[in-house]
Amino acid sequence: MISAVFKAFEVFADHRVRRLFWIGVFGALLIQIVLALVLSYFIAQLRLVSIDWGVWGNWLEWGIDLLSGAAVLFLVWITFPGTVGIVTGFLLERVAAQVEARHYPGLPPQREQGLGEAIRLAINFALISVGLNLLALPIYFFLPIINLMVFYALNGYLLGREYFELVALRRLDESSTRALRKAYQGSIFLSGVMIAVLMSVPLANLAAPVIATAFMVHLFESLRRRVGIVQSA
Repeated sequence: MISAVFKAFEVFADHRVRRLFWIGVFGALLIQIVLALVLSYFIAQLRLVSIDWGVWGNWLEWGIDLLSGAAVLFLVWITFPGTVGIVTGFLLERVAAQVEARHYPGLPPQREQGLGEAIRLAINFALISVGLNLLALPIYFFLPIINLMVFYALNGYLLGREYFELVALRRLDESSTRALRKAYQGSIFLSGVMIAVLMSVPLANLAAPVIATAFMVHLFESLRRRVGIVQSA
């Protein structure tokens, strides 16, 4: 696992991966600019002060405009990392492919994953993720310190599973992926916790999806070769 960590941080040495990363960042930035413009437009259309307060009314409108603008900027800033993650998420298959090509050039072409399989797995994961986080809400709100431990443990499990399946299903069918994940669930869980911690660090969270994908490619190949699992057709 330690070797996989160091190799993962080398991923940006590949100019093709850097290009994918910047596509994700600038794509997210464009989305956030559009979001800010749309929100600003709708706020401008609101007549928040309809009573004539004279000079005080002008000051009140100015204050509301200032607060509204600050609220829009804060919303755009706070959601930017998540938007980067969403946009980059569509590019992670290509990141995995570039990591494989650089470090594992002898691999055969990836297996064909059907659309139905992908949709079903995505829905299943979303239901598990939402359900577990809803169950944990009372702990998040009412148990300081413990809530952080639960947050990282829960999201470590979810992120470890998500990124492992993203990588593993490129090479193995569902049953083989599930068997390998259960056999090494401890290593995958710890990997997920490290990813969750990285995603909670400002600025580093922008690169976290790319690093996490590269990390999991190396971990998966190490585990797969350790048990001698052959790629599924």
